[in-house]
Amino acid sequence: MRLQLFALAYNLANFLRSLALPDMIAQWSLTTLRETLVKIGAWIVRHGRYLVFQLAEVAVPRSLFAEILRRIDRLRGSPVAAA
Repeated sequence: MRLQLFALAYNLANFLRSLALPDMIAQWSLTTLRETLVKIGAWIVRHGRYLVFQLAEVAVPRSLFAEILRRIDRLRGSPVAAA
């Protein structure tokens, strides 16, 4: 079971890397992505209807992080109207 979970996580990470990452970092290894994007410290602050991610200054640049979030948001597609 544990091996299957690792394989699923690896395939999901490769899938997202190919679809959601800008060209400038698409060639990064999964280890680099994990340490640079996932394992960074951040405060998540809720203001009314939106969330603010307050990342450390040594993290990835704001423009790069925003581009990744935009690409992930586009993967969702538009909602389907109920019939």
